[in-house]
Amino acid sequence: MDLALWIAAGLLAAVALAGGITKTFVPKQKLAAHNGGGWTGDASVRFVKTLGVLELLAAIGLILPAVLDIAPVLVPVTAICWVLLMIGAMITHLRYGEARFIVLNLIYLAIAAFVAWGRLGPEPFSG
Repeated sequence: MDLALWIAAGLLAAVALAGGITKTFVPKQKLAAHNGGGWTGDASVRFVKTLGVLELLAAIGLILPAVLDIAPVLVPVTAICWVLLMIGAMITHLRYGEARFIVLNLIYLAIAAFVAWGRLGPEPFSG
């Protein structure tokens, strides 16, 4: 179970890192031109970049606290925050009629919920 939780957290961290780098450093116009990025055309640059930074922080929060054994409770807390972020993403993609991305966000939400449940319940980090 511990290995499955590490793999799940690592996968989410990779997704968060990729999304965070993209939203933080790719120009908004370029994001809006890509499939699934249409919502960025209607959002402010500051909002898109803020989401990018939050995703970068999520990538860090899903791995680093446990690896360094400094406040490892931040891993499930970050996973819960990721669940909330995915709910927002699903609502946004629903508004833009992008069902394929809703399914993808739902998968990420389920993985994050698994990490949160596992680390708060049956497989917490030992101190």
